[in-house]
Amino acid sequence: MTLKVSAAQRRGRLMERHLLGAPVGTVGEVAESLVALHATDPVTVYLSAWARSRCAVSHVDEALYEERAVVRMLGMRRTVFVVPAALAGVVQAACTDDVARRMRRQLEKDLASGGVGDGDAGGWLRSVEAGVLRVLAARGGGATGAQLSADEPRLRTQLSYSLDKAYGGTAYITSRVLVLIAAEGHMIRGHRRGGWSSGQFEWFLPETWLRRDTGARVLVGGGPSAAAGDPEGAAGTPGAGLGLDAGAARAELARRWLTTFGPAPVSDLQWWAGWTGAQTKAALAALPVTEVDLDGQPGVALADDLDFPADAPSVATLLPALDPTPMGWQSRSWYLGPHAPALFDRTGNIGPTVWWAGRVVGGWAQRASGEVVYRLLEDIGADGTAAVTTEAAALEAWLGAARVTPRFHTPLERELSA
Repeated sequence: MTLKVSAAQRRGRLMERHLLGAPVGTVGEVAESLVALHATDPVTVYLSAWARSRCAVSHVDEALYEERAVVRMLGMRRTVFVVPAALAGVVQAACTDDVARRMRRQLEKDLASGGVGDGDAGGWLRSVEAGVLRVLAARGGGATGAQLSADEPRLRTQLSYSLDKAYGGTAYITSRVLVLIAAEGHMIRGHRRGGWSSGQFEWFLPETWLRRDTGARVLVGGGPSAAAGDPEGAAGTPGAGLGLDAGAARAELARRWLTTFGPAPVSDLQWWAGWTGAQTKAALAALPVTEVDLDGQPGVALADDLDFPADAPSVATLLPALDPTPMGWQSRSWYLGPHAPALFDRTGNIGPTVWWAGRVVGGWAQRASGEVVYRLLEDIGADGTAAVTTEAAALEAWLGAARVTPRFHTPLERELSA
């Protein structure tokens, strides 16, 4: 007989597994509990961690840049995440290697179309990448994109895109090449440049940045010495030397996702990871999973993880735009209700949300004055409203003089921040 799991039980587990009941733990423990923290918008990392641990900005910086317990990398769905350092190799093999292959094919195609490389765009690109790794190794530490392009002038090669369109133009290949090298595991985004909302970072070699005592593994085996000795072949080999089988890595990532986000429809896992249907099916086949009934919708759960709370506790939480909780599922009605039009932009990015008892009940924003304001989209009673007001005041006090503006604007966020 198929186990039935109600939406109320799912919301109760969400509160428990996503640390929304009470602030606990360190920044590293928060990332571990959520599998990964969304980092497309740098502010999200800080606000997601604060909502669950009441940490200071300095605690997030320490975890990222001193302890290096978490690392920033391209991962699922070609999205930037902050992941536990020990999990970086799993994400690399399970998701990022496939992303990198697609990025390489497109960049080589664009280079060839632009007449770069004298008929061998792939070879030219590998040579440029090897040059970048050499100059980065010679520096002995981190370097910005501008510094690397000064040392390796071919990074300043220009390509023209969609010149017949309003958004078209000509741009250097610097960012695309550096992001590709990082996607293949040869570089890591290290120290930030500027304040904690800055999206500019220094690049480091993995063996320079990752600390061995965190359990982290260098993502690929090429490295600077290989780049110096074999300039044409050091880059462009995703997963080389990692020792992780992609199938095993996908199974491990699926296990972690089910622990945090399950039970859920299989399609939610496929969407979250950015896998094909075959990859998703194979990952689940390697795990002890069981089918469940999610209020009439088929889903899966880990067979040894079937204890559920009866309901979600009455707790208010303010989560930032792109927080990993609301972005953890593709089918969201059981916690989002009818509120998607007000809280999502046109490309599927969620804005800042107000939560009560494991479901989204409104949105919030920070005004130029620093005031944190919110709007409830449904009636949650006097106690719920009071709890949200208290949470908004706590966030406003924590932000202090800092101003946070989501990178992607949503309808309600625009209204509230005006």
